[in-house]
Amino acid sequence: MAETKEEETVSAEASGFSDLSDSEFLDLEDFKESGALLSKPGPSSELPEKDGNVICLPMWKRELDISSPMERFNLKYLYVTDLSTQNWCEQQMVYGKEFPGFLAPEKAAVLDTGASIHLARELEVHDLVTIPITTKEDAWAVKFLNILSMVPTLQSEGCIREFPVFGEMEGVLLAGVIDELHYTAKGELELVELKTRKRPVLPLEAQKKKDCFQVSLYKYIFDAMVQGNVTTASLIHHVKLCPEKPLGPYVLKHAQKGGFSVKSLGDLMELVFLSLTQSDLPVVDIMKIEYIHQETTTVLGTEIVAYEEKELKSKVQHYMAYWMGQREPHGVDVEEAWKCRTCNYADICEWRKGGGVHSSML
Repeated sequence: MAETKEEETVSAEASGFSDLSDSEFLDLEDFKESGALLSKPGPSSELPEKDGNVICLPMWKRELDISSPMERFNLKYLYVTDLSTQNWCEQQMVYGKEFPGFLAPEKAAVLDTGASIHLARELEVHDLVTIPITTKEDAWAVKFLNILSMVPTLQSEGCIREFPVFGEMEGVLLAGVIDELHYTAKGELELVELKTRKRPVLPLEAQKKKDCFQVSLYKYIFDAMVQGNVTTASLIHHVKLCPEKPLGPYVLKHAQKGGFSVKSLGDLMELVFLSLTQSDLPVVDIMKIEYIHQETTTVLGTEIVAYEEKELKSKVQHYMAYWMGQREPHGVDVEEAWKCRTCNYADICEWRKGGGVHSSML
């Protein structure tokens, strides 16, 4: 099946809808070589910044703040990668939200390289254009225009990459970006997740487990979209969108260039949901994770993901309980304490200091 470069999509950065799924975790050997292996937690609750300064952890924050994490972090929706990071270590994900600008240089370099590989792959099937946006309605309009440009290609059994998905689970809106969708020789719709590796080895089973969970979430949300289970009302409610607001001039111009006669976000949303449900797009039949070596771009191996919807929903329900303020965040179990050795926040982690429970709860 031939790929096409006829359609144009807007970059994730331009749309404000970036969910880079290439969340590489550095191998322990990489940390040993760089001398960055973390030691036991220190007596202070301070996180070193890259410039040598320190960030003080607000230990009192959770005790005084009765709002849910969704409210505390001012989040209207979550990314799929937020939940997959919870699957790796929920406490690490929380620190990532509290200190969003902090990232070890080694890991930042790995993610930058991974992003470049993802972009190169995306440019193989379509061009990118940048559209100036001024409102969140414009940002979501760009997402919808990307979807509209890809649906016909998927209908004609072509290959598409960086497909935006969104849907509600446990009362929370989830959003993400599927790396690739294409059809097999048997006509089955296959979802492919690209993961890059710094070292030419496959990841440990713990990371494969996290990756499989992420891919299963993508399938669940995509299937719900094409089956008509995602509604405009849900989207408007969670993101607080104004569907009657006119589109910005640049977004409107791009929509008209694509042959879409719309004036407002509401017009565009109606067109997208109609296109998804009336195009007879199938659900995802096969899920696959492809691991690639960053330096050589050679394929290290593939993982076929078995879809277990009951188990998936059970995990999501547990993770959402934290976001809704129904429980404290959890760190890793004792048998997975090795994960702490590559964590940026190990020295300040309350979970580690408490020996498996938050030190504030002892």
